[in-house]
Amino acid sequence: MPDDDPVLRETLKRCSPATYYAACKFRVHHNLTDLRTVVLGVIERFVERELRPKLQDAPEAVAALKLSQDLGLDSLTMMEIVMIAEEVLPIDISNEELTRLATVGDVQQFIAAKVQEPPSPRPASVEGADDDWNLKAVGEHVRQIEARTPPTMGRLPERRPNHA
Repeated sequence: MPDDDPVLRETLKRCSPATYYAACKFRVHHNLTDLRTVVLGVIERFVERELRPKLQDAPEAVAALKLSQDLGLDSLTMMEIVMIAEEVLPIDISNEELTRLATVGDVQQFIAAKVQEPPSPRPASVEGADDDWNLKAVGEHVRQIEARTPPTMGRLPERRPNHA
């Protein structure tokens, strides 16, 4: 079994244990079968209980399920699914990309393609801050910048009348 990840466990706490296990395995082995399990598990979390058996059908039938009509997922729910996917997987999904996803198969193929892309460049981090946004270090960096920068606001200089 892959190492336990408390942050990942918290993110996937309302998903099945199989989803969490597949996410841990995917992070180690990058196996697309594990990725499909994660995607289905995250989607299943948001599907009404009476519609969930549809997700247990043959893979071809599941891939053809329409997110809105067959599974009852609206755009707000899809945004929640994307937020979880972005936390669990090394991907970013724009709203424009999200609007092109109509079926479970679309989502699976799209995310599989996304995880195989090279990571997008990240902005340079603040010296002393790690990628998890070390707020103490960021705050200290801001205080250092403020100490070096002369104040730009305050009293305006008095205007002298122009006697020409």
